[in-house]
Amino acid sequence: MRIVTFARILDFTKKHPNAETALRDWYFKTKKSEWENVTDMKNTFNSADYVGNSRFVFNIKGNTYRLVAIVIFASKKVYIRFIGTHTSYDGIDSKNI
Repeated sequence: MRIVTFARILDFTKKHPNAETALRDWYFKTKKSEWENVTDMKNTFNSADYVGNSRFVFNIKGNTYRLVAIVIFASKKVYIRFIGTHTSYDGIDSKNI
């Protein structure tokens, strides 16, 4: 999968260095994947949830953090839309971010 953009991960880990290892793990697992559909993605990340509008929520570091991404299976692209704490995630509309 092609991930747009790694810079969001770097920016977040500057403020939350304890998330770096988990986010890099998510990034590299996603990058080497070739998901064709939700089932393929769930084989990589069982806890990923579809929230609507092509957006998926991934639990990061034991659900301490959440990452919302648009996943376009046909073009093999993943657009990171949000990375935040569980509390900050509760304050967003994940379907429209």
